[in-house]
Amino acid sequence: SVGILSGVRYALDYFGIEYGEDESLFCYIGPPLRESFRDYAGLSEDDAEIAVKKYREYYSVTGVKQNKLYSGVREMLEELKSKGYILSLATSKPTVFAKVILEDLGLDKFFSFVAGSEFDGTRDRKADVVEYALASLGAEASESVMVGDRLHDVNGASEHGVKCIGVTYGYGTREELCDAGAYTTVDSPLDIVKAIENM
Repeated sequence: SVGILSGVRYALDYFGIEYGEDESLFCYIGPPLRESFRDYAGLSEDDAEIAVKKYREYYSVTGVKQNKLYSGVREMLEELKSKGYILSLATSKPTVFAKVILEDLGLDKFFSFVAGSEFDGTRDRKADVVEYALASLGAEASESVMVGDRLHDVNGASEHGVKCIGVTYGYGTREELCDAGAYTTVDSPLDIVKAIENM
């Protein structure tokens, strides 16, 4: 959250918009940025576009390097990979940022494909990212699983008939994930492996 929230603060400061503690900005984690600046900061379409540019001024230099792994994520990825699962990242982040983050954390070796958005707004919606990942991998929705921590992940997956495992250790609540229609929820990365095997 550090890089994302710092980028959001940088953009809001540009517009002189006041904000509270970190928790009050968690709503910006997950949805497309343009949508978030419009919906949560009350910016117009044009100003939301400017806010995204300001965010990226910070994020592209500093924020993209401010990531930490949740405990157990590397082990979970190693186990899934060793069991023969094909892993893809489906994120609303621009693809170029997602690839940098995976490389910095030493996780790029686990992923066969990285599906993200583009700077021009292409694939801003999570459903568009999921569709792109499925098509690029030639994967069947019925044989695929999305893992995510916000309702946008669940909704984006379900729009294409993909079941979603909601994780409660991220930025969404169990209630949010269940209300959105998550197939199941788990409390730790290693629980993801068990959940997938039991589907």
